[in-house]
Amino acid sequence: MDAAEAFFSFVRYLGTLMAASDSSGEPDLPPQAPVLDVFPDALELSDDVTRIRRRRTARLIKVAWLGISVRLFVILMELVGLWFLGHSVLLVDALASCADVFTSLAILFAIRLAEQPPDEDHPFGHGRYEPLAGFQLGILILIVGTGTFGYQLFAAISHAQSELIGWVSWTIPLFAAILLELTCRVVLRMAQQEKSSAMIAEAYHYRVDAITSFVAAFGLMIASQIPSYGHLIDHITAMILAVIMVYLGWVAARENLNELTDKIPHQKYFDQVKASAMKVEGVLDVEKVRIQTAGPDAHVNIDIEVNPNETVDQAHLTAQQVRHQIQLDWPTVLEVVVHVEPYYEADH
Repeated sequence: MDAAEAFFSFVRYLGTLMAASDSSGEPDLPPQAPVLDVFPDALELSDDVTRIRRRRTARLIKVAWLGISVRLFVILMELVGLWFLGHSVLLVDALASCADVFTSLAILFAIRLAEQPPDEDHPFGHGRYEPLAGFQLGILILIVGTGTFGYQLFAAISHAQSELIGWVSWTIPLFAAILLELTCRVVLRMAQQEKSSAMIAEAYHYRVDAITSFVAAFGLMIASQIPSYGHLIDHITAMILAVIMVYLGWVAARENLNELTDKIPHQKYFDQVKASAMKVEGVLDVEKVRIQTAGPDAHVNIDIEVNPNETVDQAHLTAQQVRHQIQLDWPTVLEVVVHVEPYYEADH
């Protein structure tokens, strides 16, 4: 065997050893993805997503106007009762309903503001207008409840005398209570479906109004049966109402404050985002998901893991598809930021 043949035999022997070493070590990574001819265009959302967002605003505004109409009817009914019966409790309830109408109009204005798209001064959109309005509404209910409790406590220890009250007097606020409670349920169901924290606070406000009218009816009814204790019973029930108002106002303010301060949303949203990402071909795992909600909008940051042999343009295309899929499955997501990391089996 000459020197050249011996050299080539040695080279073949080294190649055999290297192949054996590769087969006994870490498993081979998947083959490299093909290189794209052109840079991928951004994936645009379908018209269905835009239509869903617009439908959300339209439904919220429709149900808000329904509530305003009910309140205006209650105001008219109580003012007519005041005209013929002269009970001051009907006047107070009507004035409270007038203030509620102005509050509802403020909620409508906030929904319109929150619908505006992002701009240079607000790159993350205007969604926080909704929880901001809802937070202020909750604080208003809390303050009114506290003031009402103090006023009724002072009135209970005074020496004012109750007047004789007939059965017609308490049927007016009772009917108003039924209407307001039905409105609360309609508004609350719609607000929960559309994930509007401001409208949820508004729904609780309707419930406060229903309880207010019911307590007024209950007090007038008891006072009509026991005139000598009617004054005391009326103010005790009003103080119970005030405590309920304080509690509901605190709940509404807390829920909206959590959204304003970026509290982590419910786990179901994280599961939904991860499931959407895993639908995309090329996503091998999801490492992290961060979600920020603001009124009608949501912002998602997600870390996906892909084949480490993929080219940059292939990984970019996968990231675009992940963003697109998340927004298709959850149309209120305004922005998705996708971070791409390599996938290694040993890390899992």
